[in-house]
Amino acid sequence: MKRILFIALLIITSNHLFAQHQTTFKIGDEAFELNGKPYVIRCGEMHFARIPKAEWRNRLKMAKAMGLNTVCAYLFWNMHEKQPGQFAWTGQSDAATFCKIAREEGLFVILRPGPYSCAEWDFGGFPWWLLKDKSIKLRTQDPYFLERSKKYLTEVGKQLAPLQITNGGNIIMVQVENEYGSYGNDKEYMNIIKADVKAAGFNVPLFHCDGPSELKNDHPEGLFAAVNFGGNPEASFKVLRAIQPKGPLMCSEYYPGWFDSWGRPHHTGNTPKIIGELKYMLDHKESFSIYMVHGGTSFGTYSGANAPPYLPQTTSYDYDAPIDEAGNPTEKYFEIRKLFSNYLQEGETLPAVPAVNKIQKLAQVKFTSFATLNDNLPKPVFSDSTMLMEDLDQNFGCVLYKTMLKAGDKALLQFGEIHDYALIYIDGKLAGTIDRRKNKFSIDIPKREKDSKLTVLVEATGRVNYGYAMLDRKGIHGKVYLITDKEKTEIRNWKNYPIFLGEKNIPVKYAALSNQKPEAGFYKGSFTSNNLQDTYLGMSKWNKGLVWVNGICLGRYWNIGPTQTMLLPGSWLKKGKK
Repeated sequence: MKRILFIALLIITSNHLFAQHQTTFKIGDEAFELNGKPYVIRCGEMHFARIPKAEWRNRLKMAKAMGLNTVCAYLFWNMHEKQPGQFAWTGQSDAATFCKIAREEGLFVILRPGPYSCAEWDFGGFPWWLLKDKSIKLRTQDPYFLERSKKYLTEVGKQLAPLQITNGGNIIMVQVENEYGSYGNDKEYMNIIKADVKAAGFNVPLFHCDGPSELKNDHPEGLFAAVNFGGNPEASFKVLRAIQPKGPLMCSEYYPGWFDSWGRPHHTGNTPKIIGELKYMLDHKESFSIYMVHGGTSFGTYSGANAPPYLPQTTSYDYDAPIDEAGNPTEKYFEIRKLFSNYLQEGETLPAVPAVNKIQKLAQVKFTSFATLNDNLPKPVFSDSTMLMEDLDQNFGCVLYKTMLKAGDKALLQFGEIHDYALIYIDGKLAGTIDRRKNKFSIDIPKREKDSKLTVLVEATGRVNYGYAMLDRKGIHGKVYLITDKEKTEIRNWKNYPIFLGEKNIPVKYAALSNQKPEAGFYKGSFTSNNLQDTYLGMSKWNKGLVWVNGICLGRYWNIGPTQTMLLPGSWLKKGKK
């Protein structure tokens, strides 16, 4: 009993913000007000879906020790409704527990439930199954879209409305949609989403945000506005003030770094510039949220893409954030902590920085088994033309297409588009690749002395998460033609094989690994870990694919970089040989 009481006392001591009998938060004419007193929000963004659940508390402790008083959290609709009407709020989707841990660590929460999130997350957080409706118009007054988003927001309210500050919790504000002015200007649509958020039970202050030049597009009367920027706070707040003459000033996304895309250089942020601009905002009592304070990892198949041009994003979402991908403090972290220590408000103290997460080095993984894809195919779906992944009722992975080519002269194999990366085989021999990033959807194929098997393996590498290219259905788009100097012939009679990969995988049977020829398939191996500590997998000698450890999909790798390693969280390891 003494031990239980001691733990309870520790929680109360570290939680002075919530120990009062009554805590109120509102937006005043000049400042945010906590219990009737001016309050500057020092916030940082982190996404619980990008952090192993066992490590949520550590990351929140790190944020608190840096000097934050609030964390900002997106919800990703596709993490909570993976199939229509089937809602998930446990495991990595346990939003309520994340908010409760933040409260225990003395942090308020700003909630960003969507329905659209962006965040370099697959489809901007929308669930894949929306794309099964060929007529859907995302982020509009389209009846089906509004019906589904309202159902989702209603479920969000059931989980999180009880955790608002008005109910004794720590959620102080809730965002309506996200950066809608970068997409549209339908203020009535914004008001509909606002009404749905309220109907879901949220009665704390609501807000919306956008970049300086986009704010005017989507600012409905009566909804508090915040501005997003990565530099020049004075100019950006001037634009915000022109739209919103009174009320506190807040930057809801201040960028200390940026995300990475495959095949592009790694991004970093300038620490002295960041410190100077944070100091400017603090000196002027302007609130902010650092996006990201901790980026983490887009585990599984949830990393998104930008377009045009199509640029899929890396599994690592390190973002050059103050807290690195593995959860450890950087030089930027300590500089910000030092700055914030001079701006603490009444009753605040900086806790000690948590111990560094050790990164262990393990022996090389020994691969012993292999399963060829061709020997483990699911049943095909037959069709006259190729089918898209969503039409095959598939969320993530690949689609394998097979048909026959008649004997003939060398030709150009022409696709409408391929989303996103394809390996093309003629009679089992690799004839070439197609990479959507290069916007070229044809290859030359050699003369065929006899009828030949055409196989096209198309991998989805992330649905577009931003802008007007978001209707990003995966697979072969349009008709496929064989073009010679004499004729243009449409290729028909396809077998479509849905290859589920990620959280759900096609079943495969392994055989002993021998002198394996290079081909698409699954390699299986083991390694020994005597400690449950983080490590990194070195992938530079591998080409392209996905990695699973203990049944959990870590994400995608690709030797074009910029990242050549994959974070393996210690909490997902098991002691011994695995």
